[in-house]
This record gives sequence, C-alpha cells and structure tokens, in this order.
Amino acid sequence: MAEYTATTPLDEATVRQWRCGDSVYLSGVVWGIRDASLIRMFDHGQPPPVDLHGAVLLHVAPNVRKTPHGYEPLSVGTTTSMRMDRFTAPLLRQYGVRAICGKGGLSEASSAAFQRYGGVYLAVVGGAASVETLQVEAIEAVYWEDLMPECLWQFRFRDFGPLTVGMDAQGGSIYREVEANARARLPELYRRLGIPG
Repeated sequence: MAEYTATTPLDEATVRQWRCGDSVYLSGVVWGIRDASLIRMFDHGQPPPVDLHGAVLLHVAPNVRKTPHGYEPLSVGTTTSMRMDRFTAPLLRQYGVRAICGKGGLSEASSAAFQRYGGVYLAVVGGAASVETLQVEAIEAVYWEDLMPECLWQFRFRDFGPLTVGMDAQGGSIYREVEANARARLPELYRRLGIPG
C-alpha cells in the first residue's frame, strides 16, 4: 500500500493513481456537506454558490462556535455516507467533484461512478472527530447558513488524514472485499455453531 500527500483541488490524473488501501493526507480546502445541502442542490435545483470542480467533499455537520470573525470548530466529526449515496454520480458528473470523505462506504452504483468519472471515496475512521478537528486550520466561509449545521462549509485543513482509499477510480472497493471475505467464512462459522448451511 502506498501513502500520498496532496493539495486540493485535485485533478483526475492524481486520483486515478490511488488504489484501495492506500493512505492519503490532504491539505487545502475541503468542503463540508451533508443531506440538506445536497437536497437543495439536486432536489430543489439550486446550484452551489462555489465552484466544486476538483473538490474534496466531507460528509459532516460540525459542531461550531460563532465568533465575531466567523466560526471556530469545536467538533468536526464525519457522518455515515450511505444515506447520501444517490448524490455521488451527479456530484462527479455535474460539478467535477474528485473525492468524497466519509465513513461506512457507498454503494456499487457509486463505485461505478468513481470509475467512470475519475473519483475516489476516502474513508475516515469512525470516532476520529477529535483528531479531525485539530487538523482544521480554519473555517474560511459558510454558505447556506439557513441550513445550519448542514451548511456548505469551507474548511482549510493541514495534513487531513490518514484517509484510506475505500473505493478507487479503477472500480476497486474495500467494502466489497470485506463482504466477500465474510460470506466465504459463513459456511465454516455455521458448521462450528451446528447451524445447517
């Protein structure tokens, strides 16, 4: 497995080099996004107020503190990605997004979209909010504040990671591999438990 460092925004050639299991550290702008912002973009037809070409998106609804100068992060914890799965393909196709960070993985349809459009899913370890938060250098801007906390957040990270490439642009998926391994072991587990297979 390889280790990469990269600065956002990302280009297609860069993400197509990464393979499942590789570790990635990111610096630069990472866009925090969640259900409400995605629903506004795709179900309500409102384009995002920023250019997402080459963007890295983080599935998050952060806990923040408002200050006279904006917001400061208290806890930037990643949320489960699967419920936002239907937005993967249009994010890549319409807006040129290159990477989505979250936990728990995405569907086979999203895997196919990453392969077709040149994108990756970067897995964040669950429960790592304290580390993530320390890697945030600043919240540079917030868009669609009426959706708080599911706004569009412009985070600046330094060495955000380690992130694991969970789904790559070659069609690979560590989630598919884990499921296949688990299924292969089931007959032996059933046998040991005396359960008819």
